[in-house]
Amino acid sequence: MSVVSNITVKVPATTANLGPGFDCIGAALKLYNEFKFTTLDTSELIIQVSGSEAEKVQTDESNLLYQAFVNLYQHIKQTPPAVKIEIKLGVPLARGLGSSATAIVGGLVAANELAGAPLSELQVMELAIAMEGHPDNVVPALFGGCRLAATSSKGWEICDIPWHRDIVTVVAIPDFELSTSEARKVVPTEISRADAIFNISHLGLLLRGLATNREEWLTAALQDKLHQPYRQTLIPGYDAVNAAAVAAGAYGMVISGAGPTLLALVDTSQVKSVEIAMANAWTQKGITSIVRSLPLDTQGATLL
Repeated sequence: MSVVSNITVKVPATTANLGPGFDCIGAALKLYNEFKFTTLDTSELIIQVSGSEAEKVQTDESNLLYQAFVNLYQHIKQTPPAVKIEIKLGVPLARGLGSSATAIVGGLVAANELAGAPLSELQVMELAIAMEGHPDNVVPALFGGCRLAATSSKGWEICDIPWHRDIVTVVAIPDFELSTSEARKVVPTEISRADAIFNISHLGLLLRGLATNREEWLTAALQDKLHQPYRQTLIPGYDAVNAAAVAAGAYGMVISGAGPTLLALVDTSQVKSVEIAMANAWTQKGITSIVRSLPLDTQGATLL
């Protein structure tokens, strides 16, 4: 077995929705998965996984990272090479922090690089959105920062959202999973005009609040009527953690992606107190969690 070439891609975790930005806004966070692809002169597929929860990752052709890798080669009408894939997990699985998006973006970026970069970043993005089904996680995972995605007659329009340097996220990651499909089932397919207006106005306020770090705007902006009132019923202790975060100085708390991770937006001066409060609130409910602050990642997927 001889080595032909290799590439390593580091992809950040992401948080989607940020309250009122359902399925259209997401932000990259400084927590990462790393994927090393080594092409081989055999026909064998080798996948090795390290890190917490490694035993939950598929190591055959059903692996999402490998499927994304193959998808790009199929798109450019080439046969994918045999590869050895080494996965270093840093992003928790099925917790609402974009683990599937890291796999999709990582596989596509690695394949594009090994194939000689036949696709532009925007073309890679379009493949990623098609695989994921929505843009809110894969777009910031690919490009970094906070991003708003909207469709147009020409495809996708991606807008970079200014994020004030003093705003930090505090994530409370519980020791239980919540599948995206389960979380989507509880969200109604139709909403009232009043709820639509509510979310439109609060999303606009969120964008200004993120840019300015203005407390009263962010406190109001994180409210939502499209998905969070329904999904919070799937997360034990939600109300207690939310109350604790706000009492400790957070602007507010949202469900990260589809959950169950809960995410608070916090000024840098209040980070430690909010971390302690959120952890204690879940502990009192008998739930073990990892609580940590995560700054915004501005690089997105990077080649190492």
